[in-house]
Amino acid sequence: MGHAMLTLEIAERELRERVTIVLLTYNCVHRLKPILIHLSALNVAIVAVDNGSSDNTMNLLHSFEQIKVIGLARNIGAAARNVGLEHTATPYVAFCDDDGWYERDGLGHATDALDAHPALALVNGRILVGEQQRLDPISAEMADSPLPERHGIPGAVLLGFMAGACIVRVNAYRAVGGYEPEFFMGGEEQTLALKLAAAGWQLRYRDDVVVYHCPSRANVNGLRPLGLRNALWTCWIYRRRVAAVTATFRLLSERRKDRAWVYGILLALRGLPWALGRRQAVSVELDEQLRVLDRHRLHFLTAHRAHRLAAR
Repeated sequence: MGHAMLTLEIAERELRERVTIVLLTYNCVHRLKPILIHLSALNVAIVAVDNGSSDNTMNLLHSFEQIKVIGLARNIGAAARNVGLEHTATPYVAFCDDDGWYERDGLGHATDALDAHPALALVNGRILVGEQQRLDPISAEMADSPLPERHGIPGAVLLGFMAGACIVRVNAYRAVGGYEPEFFMGGEEQTLALKLAAAGWQLRYRDDVVVYHCPSRANVNGLRPLGLRNALWTCWIYRRRVAAVTATFRLLSERRKDRAWVYGILLALRGLPWALGRRQAVSVELDEQLRVLDRHRLHFLTAHRAHRLAAR
């Protein structure tokens, strides 16, 4: 028993030395306490960055003494994760949103993989949704990635990820500049994923890294226009010309046509000069990988819609 306890203590100490949780919060006091309890049980350092909440979120965060709290004067979106990362001292960071938490063993698996493979910049976990712990469709899509493995790194090859379900290598994140403030939120991960891939870093999906997600619907409608805008900006900045045109039409056709769709297009067009001024097209090889993923996503969405219709 004593040997088992010692082994556990060593494992916990090693994990604390390798990974820090960076938690992003915004006006979530009504649902945050269970999340903080789950995260605190991981026994690793936690840095919470609050995006200018106007409720009692900050007071709740401060009531957990083991959490380092950084309060921002205003909501800067995903770029707040950059702020949190700069207040960590570990080589890896597990990013977490205010509606989810990690399984401890999964953090160990992710940090082991990052230790073993210096080219690996990011590990995305398997996302289980709600009390029923349903597999998030994005996890199923990631697990079925058609991209070939060429680097001997376990896991499905990715060129995208979910911001609140990933463990990143700090020096890789810093090297590419982290999240860009102009994108705020809504699919902001794709730009960071492409910056990492273009710099030669690898991204992987792992089934054994589990993230529990209890999604809030509070900001969904507000983020939909930003999601379309960001997807269009990303494609105009990084995709090669023919692929950028094709991807633009695909993005416009696959989204629901409503006011949010129109507003998203207007926002994208307003920022078009900025996006074109930032243009840095990826390599032919990387763009071809993105084309493969475009086709795979279309197939996946078609199959998913057919399954939902059949289930009615």
